[in-house]
Parts: sequence; structure tokens; C-alpha cells
Amino acid sequence: MSVNKVILLGNVGRDPDVRYPSQGQTVASFPLATSDRAYTTSSGNQVPERTEWHNIVMWGRNAEVAEKYIHKGTKLYLEGRLRTRSWEDKNKMKRYTTEVYVDTFEMLGGGQRQGETAPAANQQVAQQPAQPAPLAEQNTTADGDRIPF
Repeated sequence: MSVNKVILLGNVGRDPDVRYPSQGQTVASFPLATSDRAYTTSSGNQVPERTEWHNIVMWGRNAEVAEKYIHKGTKLYLEGRLRTRSWEDKNKMKRYTTEVYVDTFEMLGGGQRQGETAPAANQQVAQQPAQPAPLAEQNTTADGDRIPF
């Protein structure tokens, strides 16, 4: 048995980059920052704030919601799993990147643009598989309801 689960609470670093592959579901990607607060140890040592940046990937309905409502500065709570992929750069060096494929997320307020309202603040926005579903399942919700197009 094994578990691959990631839970993050942080701030979006830039507007999502949304792509529409010729075959398959919409995909959105963006960086998410999480920070450990600065503190002072009992011996008086100052430990500065530390920020980690995470590569976030959303598929399907999650990506569509991200495109419409998630922007730089939006505070997100998300759950997903780690995926590592590799590629060759222009110098033929093999490179790796680790991404968080989102299963579910919630927008926690802030970071909205003037005049925008997010769907029900502090409610779960979407719960879909984090990777493309078979074509027969792409037009239905997790409950099996048909999504109108």
C-alpha cells in the first residue's frame, strides 16, 4: 500500500496559464507559494520566513474554474498528488519537474479582480479527477449528471 497525497494552503503567484489541447480536457497551471513564518528560537536566534513555490496543475472542470476565478494573489486550499515528469532541454540535458495534480480545491477569498465574484466563498469549488477522464466520462459530473455544452 502507498499514499501520494498533498495538502497545500497558499497564495497564487500568477494568473493561471490555460491550454486547450486539440484532444482532451482543458489544463491550467500556475505557481502557488506557501510560507513558514519567521520566528525567534528560545536561544534568541532569528529564523527568517521561508517561502516554497509549488507547480500546480488542474484538469477539466477544475481548469475551467481556475481560468475564470483564480488570479494572482488568490488564497487557495488544495488537495492533490505529486507527479514528476522529465524532458530534454535545448542542450539535450534531461530535466525534471515535480507538479501537484489537483483533485479538489477551495478559494478562501482575496485576490479577486474588481467586479468579480467567486462562486460561494469558502465552499468547495470542484471535485474532479486530476487527469483526463475517458471520453465517455468527460461530459458528466462526479455524480454522473450530464454537463450541458
